Amino acid sequence: MNPLPLPRALLWDRMVEVGTDLSLVDLRADLLVARGQVVAAEPVAHACRYTLKTSDGFATDTLTVESEGAGWQREVRLERSGSSWRVTTSEQGKFGSVQLPGIVDPGRLAGVLDVDLEATALTNTLPIRRLGLLGAAPGTAHTVPIAWVRVPSLQVIPVEQTYTVIDEDTIRYSSGSFTADLTVDKDGFVVNYPGFASLIS
Repeated sequence: MNPLPLPRALLWDRMVEVGTDLSLVDLRADLLVARGQVVAAEPVAHACRYTLKTSDGFATDTLTVESEGAGWQREVRLERSGSSWRVTTSEQGKFGSVQLPGIVDPGRLAGVLDVDLEATALTNTLPIRRLGLLGAAPGTAHTVPIAWVRVPSLQVIPVEQTYTVIDEDTIRYSSGSFTADLTVDKDGFVVNYPGFASLIS
């Protein structure tokens, strides 16, 4: 019997503020399973723990995120069933923000296949793999709906993001007025996200 492959450890240095992001990733031919932890100093000192599982084809099945700081703790869980989502939340203590975790109307996520956890560069890999952008011709572009999870509030917001192939190592990410050229490795993991994160190992 062949043992299961050990997960790959991806450690990013957070450039936007003091902090790190460690993901333990099991990448298979057609799916990804990961768990990780982010520690950051802004906007308040907090830790963010997450688990992520995709189905075949790299569409997200489940994302569970917990954020915690001094005197407060929040959790959100997103579960996809076909084209719809179930979003559940919990919170303890006083976060200090009027932003509630989750989303009031999960129906706004109808048709979404990808999640973007604000705290980590890992989730950029999901649409890159799912849309077949690795090895695609320069200029290939896709605009897709995304469930964006803010950290540390864990507010879930539907947005649109565009991924455009620049060359074999560079994929341009844009959402609204924001644009960044992501350097990726052969597996689609982000090596450099200008101004946000840089892969250490």
